[in-house]
Amino acid sequence: MGRMESALRSLPRRRTQPFSSLGRTARCFLGRTVRCERSGCERPDCPVGRQTEIVMNPAGPPDPIPADTAPVPTQPNRSDGDNRLPEWLLEATRCGASDLHVVAGYPPVLRVHGQLRELPGGPLESESLRRWLLQWLPLPAHERFLTERNADFAMELDREGTRQRYRANYFFAADQIGGCFRVIPDQIPDFDWAGFPFELAERLVAFRNGLILFCGVTGAGKTTSLAMIINLLCQRSGCRVVTIEEPIEYRFPHYPGSVVSQREVGTDVRSFDEGLKFALRQDPDAILVGEIRDRETAQTALRAAETGHLVFSTMHTRDAKGAISRYTDLFDQDSQQEIRSQLASGLRAVISQHLLRSFADDLKRVLALETLFNTSQVAISIRNGKLESIDNTIQTGRAEGMLPLSESVRRHFQSGLIDRETAERFVQDRSYLR
Repeated sequence: MGRMESALRSLPRRRTQPFSSLGRTARCFLGRTVRCERSGCERPDCPVGRQTEIVMNPAGPPDPIPADTAPVPTQPNRSDGDNRLPEWLLEATRCGASDLHVVAGYPPVLRVHGQLRELPGGPLESESLRRWLLQWLPLPAHERFLTERNADFAMELDREGTRQRYRANYFFAADQIGGCFRVIPDQIPDFDWAGFPFELAERLVAFRNGLILFCGVTGAGKTTSLAMIINLLCQRSGCRVVTIEEPIEYRFPHYPGSVVSQREVGTDVRSFDEGLKFALRQDPDAILVGEIRDRETAQTALRAAETGHLVFSTMHTRDAKGAISRYTDLFDQDSQQEIRSQLASGLRAVISQHLLRSFADDLKRVLALETLFNTSQVAISIRNGKLESIDNTIQTGRAEGMLPLSESVRRHFQSGLIDRETAERFVQDRSYLR
């Protein structure tokens, strides 16, 4: 024991863990006092130094930290000249990768057009990787990382005179720190490049109120699609937009007559739910909530939609029906009927996204969509909890703008953008591809 990872492992225990020498108190958080062996430590959370004692304080909040023991540096320490992380990130940007993975015991790995590709240099040594990653961890994320053993944040690097942004996720695996970095394009893509139907985007921004959900697995392009939609909304009409994101990825340009406030969870606001509640007091026309993952956020989003606001958000489900089911399942059994009624009246559309491997390995992945609009028939199904009928409604609702995933996949297959093997994974009846 002695390293941060070993100390963190003892956090759930409500007792003192004795160690050898004790130094000064480095940080108090969530009822815990962490003592640090590195007596000259200038980092409040001291993730690099050795933690020698963890004192649990179950009765009430911890005592205030003396001012001389809690300096607040404005930037993390990035002075280590042998840190390879910036080099790998810029290489990811250069070759068009979507993600960089750094895990101890493996070489750095890029995901390029959906495929994993190792970078040269051999397996990463645990201690070096730990040091390199912690040098880029922003101070607001320190406490979250220590307590939750995960942290999301955005970071920037200089790239040929421009600022390149990345979304980072730090995590523990086998008691070692790892990281995953998403490359964020320096500009919001256009609809043609992304393969998102412009007529669908126009229909979505034409709504003046209600809830619009984008769903899909991680990496399905939900954030990119929402950025394009919000950008179009600001271009088309004078619009007051508030976003609550974790972290902020795309930066929206200024358009005359529109005002966008982007708030980051963990930096500008404590949670999606809190940010959404305060957004209602900021005269919004539209609100973007990065993700609905808990009951409080789901309830506030519906209330905002019912009171005349246009609310966009995402959920991690594979299809539109699953998004509606997941939404109601966030609530207890006694509340679900009321929530179904609210969804039946407040929901406007659900867009389910999948990124498919292209036929040529050197091409970007292809966007396939399932589109559900809340027609009167869909509203009845939601209100009565008969979600199994929604798939058939999508199949028969082409005139209302519905699009089954199988039809989107078939079009890509017939256009030669994806191969048969890929297409067959996303259709139930293979004969549909003929």
